[in-house]
Amino acid sequence: MLKACPDYLSGQMLCDHFQVSRTAVWKVMNQLKNEGYHIESVPNRGYRLIQDTDILHEDELQQAVRGKWAGCRVIYKKITGSTNLDAAAAAGELPHGAVIVADEQTAGRGRRGRNWISEPQGNIYFSLLLKPDFLPEKASMVTLIMALAVAKAIEIVVKLPAMIKWPNDIVIEGKKVCGILTELRAEPDLIHHIVIGVGINAHQKNFEGEALTYATSIDRETGGFVNRTELLAEIWAQFETLYEEFEKTLDLSSLQEEYNGRLVDLGQKVRILDPKGEYTALSGGIDAAGQLQVAREDGSRESIYAGEVSVRGVYGYV
Repeated sequence: MLKACPDYLSGQMLCDHFQVSRTAVWKVMNQLKNEGYHIESVPNRGYRLIQDTDILHEDELQQAVRGKWAGCRVIYKKITGSTNLDAAAAAGELPHGAVIVADEQTAGRGRRGRNWISEPQGNIYFSLLLKPDFLPEKASMVTLIMALAVAKAIEIVVKLPAMIKWPNDIVIEGKKVCGILTELRAEPDLIHHIVIGVGINAHQKNFEGEALTYATSIDRETGGFVNRTELLAEIWAQFETLYEEFEKTLDLSSLQEEYNGRLVDLGQKVRILDPKGEYTALSGGIDAAGQLQVAREDGSRESIYAGEVSVRGVYGYV
């Protein structure tokens, strides 16, 4: 009722509607305030919800879901170690498309075992659980699908062009706002589950050390205040659509052009960080398997697999 009312909602109206006392209404309003909702109360006028409130709440998130299965079950945790670990641990009980969302992670992880710094209350941390019936060799492509979904959702919700640094970093104005970590439990010919973990810098204002040069947040770039629930619902809706397109062919052939159109370093020189030896190459687009096509300085061409190497700009992050 507060959300639906653009002005003040009288306490008496709430009492009459719910058949409760004014004291009961007052207690519920205080409970909502303690949960983080900005509610203004004025004598003889009533209560008003300040619309810039950005609260992650299980009910709010579940109501925002628009798709058929992505977000079919939402579990919210104020604080947790890692949403990826939580999703993997509960995979046996959770359905395909379930999501675990947290306000803060204490043991967030990035690629190759790196720590992912998870600031409390202000960013987005979630993991999506998949239970596909395709072979494990196809699993790496879902990371690129999520990257495309996040980039599209950011552009829709905050009206800023979001680009992709292959395979799965989302960048705005050349700085990283999102990282994605995909993990799976599988046998040679069977996937038990896939967990896609996503961390997005939403409200974060301050960055320190090396992060100053390559990281940013959505709020910093827009000068506004992104609603995290709205953004999450858009990401899940976009992912569901893209994933279903992928399922038709079990490759990225139908998404290739759209993904390549968002590659931040397409056609530019990049540094390939290969354990066998670093080298400089010209970055092309991805192929139908999600591998990055590059041309070495001697003219030879290679396909780069995301699990083996990293790509950086010649003079910096991009």
